[in-house]
Amino acid sequence: MRTNAPELGADLLVDFLNTLDVEDGTDQLSDDAGLRRWAAGHGLRPGERAEAQRVRDALREIVDGSAAELPDLALPVVPGAGGVQLAARTAAEAAVASAVVLDIQGKLGRVRLCGGEDCRWAFFDASRNGSRQWCSMGVCGNRQKARTYRAKSHT
Repeated sequence: MRTNAPELGADLLVDFLNTLDVEDGTDQLSDDAGLRRWAAGHGLRPGERAEAQRVRDALREIVDGSAAELPDLALPVVPGAGGVQLAARTAAEAAVASAVVLDIQGKLGRVRLCGGEDCRWAFFDASRNGSRQWCSMGVCGNRQKARTYRAKSHT
């Protein structure tokens, strides 16, 4: 068993979802070297790149409110501090385990994709009422509000 297991939760899940940057058109998981870099930065084994991409894409759909099918992954339950915990070895397993932990905590719904159609950056909504729509009010929120204003003023 690993002693330096990654911290499962919102930060890891959001970071994994953001391996796809819609605005820049880049995908950190588009090659094995990118997956290895991402996994190493999080204390994980990379696992299979195609599986990591499938998991990432399915989780992005799920947090965006769509139904999606996740690949079958075996997530062992191991003894942990004061109870049990999921043991994740690869990037894909850690992302799914993070989603499971957040769902059990009732917080998975706070992981969202930015409402900006050209952005779609993942973020964790820590606002009090849980109504945040954009990754950044200063960038994406302002863009959308400006578009809405221009559309209304031209009618």
